[in-house]
Amino acid sequence: MCGRFTLNQSSSALCQFFRLDKIPDLAPQYNIAPTQSVATVIQNPETNQREFQQLRWGLIPAWMKDSRMSMNLINARAETVTEKPAFRAAFKHRRCLVLADGFYEWKRENGKKQPFYFRLSEGTPFGFAGLWEKWQPLAAKSEGEEIISCTILTTAANELVKPIHERMPVILAPQDYDLWLNHEIQTPEPLQQLLCPYPDQAMTGYPVSTLVNNSRQNSSECIISLSEGI
Repeated sequence: MCGRFTLNQSSSALCQFFRLDKIPDLAPQYNIAPTQSVATVIQNPETNQREFQQLRWGLIPAWMKDSRMSMNLINARAETVTEKPAFRAAFKHRRCLVLADGFYEWKRENGKKQPFYFRLSEGTPFGFAGLWEKWQPLAAKSEGEEIISCTILTTAANELVKPIHERMPVILAPQDYDLWLNHEIQTPEPLQQLLCPYPDQAMTGYPVSTLVNNSRQNSSECIISLSEGI
């Protein structure tokens, strides 16, 4: 699964990398956790242009009665995303990129959970494959109650991540962003071909401080290596 990730990039760098006109200034985030606001890119169906959006992490399907259940929907398995009622409509119509530059996974050692940090070797930002939804309470749909939320797709771990965890988030290659965001593509076959483990040769990973175990910690110390890597 993917339960924490990071985004520490300038707005200008993100605009250039993701081909956006503008985005607001973003504070560095070294420990993004579920229910927090996350940076995403969607394609506007009216203009076919990419747009920056801040969405709540933890998908709330439109039909869900209780928004608190979204904590269970921070991830969607790539292998079953077209089958699960919570995700299949969003997979068909509402795909997004969740912006990041690294993510954490945990390894159980001697009864404790040791966090590891993974990023691209070049240190560049990237987009997780994501889905988004709009939700309002079924009763009294009044202004201000709408929540726009998202989830991150996961796949089998590559050879770098596998010793730490069996799953990893789907990192899309930049050349695949247009295909993933294209709302006119609604058949699963071309999309599912993108949902594979990212090449391990293009990534690096290393153990980090258990500071990241506390979601309230959000300092650069969270990503400092405890060793030379794995």
